[in-house]
Amino acid sequence: MSGAVDLSGLKDRPQPPATPAAGEGQSSALAPIVDVTEATFEAEVLERSMQVVVVVALWSPRSDASIAFSRELEDLAVEGDGTWVLAKVDVDANMRIAQAFGVQGIPTVVAVAGGQPLADFQGVQPIEEVRGWLGQVLAATAGKLSGPPQAEGAEPEPEDPRFVAAEDALAEGDLDGAEAAYQAILDVEPANKDALAALRQVRFLARVQTVAPDAVAAASADPANVDAQLAAADALLYTQQPDEAFTLLIAAIKRYVGDDKTTVRTRLLELFELFDPADPIVVAARRKLASALY
Repeated sequence: MSGAVDLSGLKDRPQPPATPAAGEGQSSALAPIVDVTEATFEAEVLERSMQVVVVVALWSPRSDASIAFSRELEDLAVEGDGTWVLAKVDVDANMRIAQAFGVQGIPTVVAVAGGQPLADFQGVQPIEEVRGWLGQVLAATAGKLSGPPQAEGAEPEPEDPRFVAAEDALAEGDLDGAEAAYQAILDVEPANKDALAALRQVRFLARVQTVAPDAVAAASADPANVDAQLAAADALLYTQQPDEAFTLLIAAIKRYVGDDKTTVRTRLLELFELFDPADPIVVAARRKLASALY
């Protein structure tokens, strides 16, 4: 799917009173799984996607495969515990939603964030591949959405002014200021994982600013050039292609010897640190790296 999907036509039907999607009296805003209709689409998908990623699963009761796959997605959503939401759409009963997404086959799965489609796939997929796809979607939206709503009656945690200052600098494009702010936190709290993860991200963003638009093509044309391989991997990762970035560097490690091999391996390990260690893509890449080294 390319470009934005026109969903405006789904907002004009009157909406019935909301019914709990989970247990008795539980707000649907907290439920990891919701059944969506044309009447509830705006609230359950568009508005909710401002808080967390909403994975829209378009299925049909006429398709046994889509029913079974929908159940597997439900299991993943329960595991996610509200960090993302599965929105199930019966296309037979809600054809305008299917038309808005340009559905050509069932099942179709679309990740929506910030009110816009971000990524999609069609057909039944192995659940581990779906995990990897979902991991990439969540990584791409990390820190860009408001997050799950607070439980009723819960007091919001006060913001750490040190992190606020760093995030403000980052929002203003002041990468040097953001790096200095996160480093200042680590100088006082060396074990602060949030500050360390943020510092790694900022340093990556600063480095990628100097990468040429044709970095990937340049690396392919000159496979012996170590710097070109590093720049290409940064470019691929910046454009949300981590698997391709890792594969490129692992291929370079197989070709190189001595200091060049060490340089590329060091960069690859640095890129791994930008992700959750349990991310399936990182786990798979680490296995490939081990094979390349030994």
